[in-house]
Amino acid sequence: MATHWGYDISIITCYQFPETMPNSYYLSDKVRQINLCITSHSRYKYSYPKRLWVEWKYARLLRSKLEETVNSINPDIIIGLGYTMADVVCQLKCKAVKIIESHEARIYTKSFYLYGDYSTLQKSYYKIFRKRYLHTIDKKADVVVTLTKGDALNWKKAKRVETIPNFSTMPISKLSDCESKRVIAVGRLEWQKGYDRLIYIWTIVTKKHPDWQLDIFGEGDLELELKKDIKEAKLSNISIHPYTNNISKEYATSSICVLTSRYEGFSLVLLEALRHGVPCVTFDCPYGPKDLVDHEKCGYVIDNGNIGLFAEKLCYLINNHEIRKKFSEAAVNKAYSYQVDTIMNQWKLLFESLIPKQ
Repeated sequence: MATHWGYDISIITCYQFPETMPNSYYLSDKVRQINLCITSHSRYKYSYPKRLWVEWKYARLLRSKLEETVNSINPDIIIGLGYTMADVVCQLKCKAVKIIESHEARIYTKSFYLYGDYSTLQKSYYKIFRKRYLHTIDKKADVVVTLTKGDALNWKKAKRVETIPNFSTMPISKLSDCESKRVIAVGRLEWQKGYDRLIYIWTIVTKKHPDWQLDIFGEGDLELELKKDIKEAKLSNISIHPYTNNISKEYATSSICVLTSRYEGFSLVLLEALRHGVPCVTFDCPYGPKDLVDHEKCGYVIDNGNIGLFAEKLCYLINNHEIRKKFSEAAVNKAYSYQVDTIMNQWKLLFESLIPKQ
C-alpha cells in the first residue's frame, strides 16, 4: 500500500521493544513504525487479586498512549486485530473509520480463556469478558473483515462484514511432480493442529503403504509427546523436522499435503501447498479448508474428525499417480485466485468505499 499506491501507513505496536524484539518480517522504509513499549508482561510477577489491579493500570496506560498516538497521526482508517485489543481500538476517540480483522475466527477469539487451566471463578470472569469483547466489536467496529466465508456468517450482528482472504508471497523454487513417495504436514506442534489425529491416520495408511514417508515440519510444546506417540506406535516412516527457511523445497519434493487441524483461521499451509501443485487432504475444520481446497478437484475435504475416511482418501491418492497429477494442475490454477495483487486490490476497494476520493 505504501510502496505501490502511496498510502501514508503507520504501524503501532504496543508491547514490542525494538532493541530486544526486532520485526520478524521485512517492513518497507516508507512505513512508519511506532512502538509504545508498554511493559505489561511485568503483571505476571503478581498473584491474584493484585494482578487484576496491575492489569487495570496497564490497560489504562495503553488506552491513553494509544489514543494520544492515533490522534497525533490523525488517520482516515484504523485496522485492529480481532484476537487482541479490538475492544480498545473500537473505543478510541478519533474520526477514523475502524476496521477489525477477524484473524482466527469469531468462535475462537478469546476462547482459550474458557478452556485453560483456570478456576471456576476465573472462567466465569473470562466468559463475561469475552462476551463484552465481542459485543464491543459488533457495536462499534465500522467493518469486520473475515478471512473466510464461514467466519463471516458468525458476525451477523456486526455493522458490515467483508471477506478478504490471505495471500502467500513465498518464492516458489519449483512445482511438485507428485512422483516422490512423500506426504508433508506443516505447522506448530500444538493441540490445534491435530497431529495426534494425523499419527493415528498414518497407522492405518502405513499398513497399506509402508514405503511412503510422512514428514512433519514444525516446532511447539507437543514435540516430545508426539515423538513418544510415534515411537509407541512403532512408526519408522514418520519424521518431525524443525522449522526451515526453505519450506518451498520441502513442498516441491512432496506429493501430498495433509492438514488435520481441529480449527484454523485460514490455513496458509494449504495455500502454500496449492501454489506448489501439491494435492491436499484436509479436514473440513472451521474455517478455511473448504474455501481453499476444491473437493475432488485439487484434493479432498473430509468431515472434521472422520479418521477412517481421511485415511481412505489419502490411500486413494497414494495409489493413483494420474489423479495426483490431475489434482496438481488444478491446485496451481486454484492458487492463482489468491495472488497478492488480487487480494490487495480487495483491500483497496474496501478503503475507497469507506473514504471516498475528494
